[in-house]
Amino acid sequence: MIETIDTDAGTARVTWHRARKARLVLAVSHGAGGGIEARDLRALAAELPAHGVSVALVEQPWRVAGKKLAPAPKTLDVGWRGIWPALVKPGLPVIAGGRSAGARVACRTATELGAHAVLALSFPLHPPGRPEKSRADELLGAGVPTLVVQGGNDPFGRPEEFPEGAYEMVEVPYGDHGFAVPKRAPLDQGEALKIVTDGVLKWTSSLG
Repeated sequence: MIETIDTDAGTARVTWHRARKARLVLAVSHGAGGGIEARDLRALAAELPAHGVSVALVEQPWRVAGKKLAPAPKTLDVGWRGIWPALVKPGLPVIAGGRSAGARVACRTATELGAHAVLALSFPLHPPGRPEKSRADELLGAGVPTLVVQGGNDPFGRPEEFPEGAYEMVEVPYGDHGFAVPKRAPLDQGEALKIVTDGVLKWTSSLG
């Protein structure tokens, strides 16, 4: 089911992949350079509903409007805040999630919006080649249980670059920022995505 939502940043869109008997809602948005067709978002939407997790794939207003460049972080936050009420279902905790820029939005707004937890896919710890421009404060400030799923070769931050903090980490070996793995890697693309979905499922099962 596709739902359109008017926000102060423009019209957003949510594509629902509902569980038959949901215990959680996972709302995930895309990054600054792509949409909900990202391989990890598609994999989560295909796998999680069978395990009691409804997945809402969220398209920010700039993407719905057909623009190629994401707006400033404050505008992304405005869009996400406007979408949030449509994601909250009676009695169902909502996990705020996203990939890359979407993960930053989820971290920045989690406490304010009452998110049950945060799923950060490919959290952009720093711009490529600029480790001194750290965004660790956003991640560490989420204020709720947080899972980071990070590619082992992500130029925006490899797992070993992340500071210690109150979050869990799942590493996708050899994965880049989009969790793509090279052909010479000892695991194939399907196996890499299974690490993502298995890690998220295990984590969601542990949430109280």
